[in-house]
Amino acid sequence: MKTTLASAPAAEAALVPRPPVLDIVVPVYNEEDDIATAVERLRDHLAQHVPYPARVTVADNASTDRTLAIAERLAEQHDDVRVVHLPQKGRGGALNQVWRASDAEIVAYCDVDLSTDLNALMPLIAPLISGHSDIAIGTRLAHSSRVVRGPKREVISRCYNFLLRTTMHARFSDAQCGFKAMRTDVARRLLPYVEDTGWFFDTELLVLAERVGLRIAEVPVDWTDDPDSSVDIVATALADLRGCARIGWAFARGALPIAELRATLGRDRHAGPQVDGAPHGMVGQLVRFCAVGVASTLAYALLYLVLHSVFGAQAANFVALAVTAVGNTAVNRRFTFGVRGSERVVRDQFVGLCVFGFGWAVTALSLVVLHGFAPDAGRIVELAILVVANLVATATRFVGLRTLFASRERAANTGVA
Repeated sequence: MKTTLASAPAAEAALVPRPPVLDIVVPVYNEEDDIATAVERLRDHLAQHVPYPARVTVADNASTDRTLAIAERLAEQHDDVRVVHLPQKGRGGALNQVWRASDAEIVAYCDVDLSTDLNALMPLIAPLISGHSDIAIGTRLAHSSRVVRGPKREVISRCYNFLLRTTMHARFSDAQCGFKAMRTDVARRLLPYVEDTGWFFDTELLVLAERVGLRIAEVPVDWTDDPDSSVDIVATALADLRGCARIGWAFARGALPIAELRATLGRDRHAGPQVDGAPHGMVGQLVRFCAVGVASTLAYALLYLVLHSVFGAQAANFVALAVTAVGNTAVNRRFTFGVRGSERVVRDQFVGLCVFGFGWAVTALSLVVLHGFAPDAGRIVELAILVVANLVATATRFVGLRTLFASRERAANTGVA
């Protein structure tokens, strides 16, 4: 067919390969024995089971063996394989850079040992292609998952995910399964704020995604442990704990643009129970709660000493506790747990007063016991006993208020009134 000058640009454009729908990245470091087998298995699976244009990207992060050379040879042999070499070591850093630079609609990754059964790949990317979800993760902790691994890894994995649920208020079930996918447009917006370049990358990404209001789909997977894995479990666990502390502190300080990202990316952009930058994880909430508690304790002590000479110990304790309880609930509601507006403020104060009732009972009983054993105890001794009793009441208040506002947040996120 003859091509005229007018149609030449169109013909050239037709020769340019279209970007793939799926770009599945395999991060590697010194994997010369496994990389070729992994790439060929991935290519075969994509050709047979994925009805979309797909590509395998080998992300070599500073390998010192023949991994890069083998990957480059595979890329020369196959049009659907490419290699990206990064001079810095770090699985998380490699994924961050390659995902953000990809021209595909969906980016995914799997570990080079292919511990996850690839039959879960289509269920993983389907909710992203349909637009139902923003991120998809494989989970080894679902009831329908089939997992073969040693007891040590099993215990560490479950303990780590339990820690995330209790300290970070995480709702995803498996942070570290090496099988995840993400919409590329979302990756470009979110990943610049993910700092970790190692194994904590997955956790940091998912925690941040939840805070922003992204939808995370979970897919049960069949997973077989690689007995030859070079991952140091203890060192990785310690690094994860440090990562949890770092990101918790970032949330507590409001160091991340949660409000901006939530407004532009989040699925729950309606007015919810959180304020901009309010910490959701227990670490951040505990920091702020303690700060409020110190101020409340000082106010309580001052009121108690002023009122003691007028009302006596028990009445002064009751009035000082009641006044500071109302203020404590109001400040914690807004500052610690991020609830704004006047909706349900009366109910929140009622719950706060119920917790106050428990605190008053504890402190009043402390005074009774003190006066029973030491009837001549002075105000300073009384105050010291009351401060200790208040610590017990304060811990109860934190658990009570956090439970109240956590249930409110879950209801808002699920659309339940």
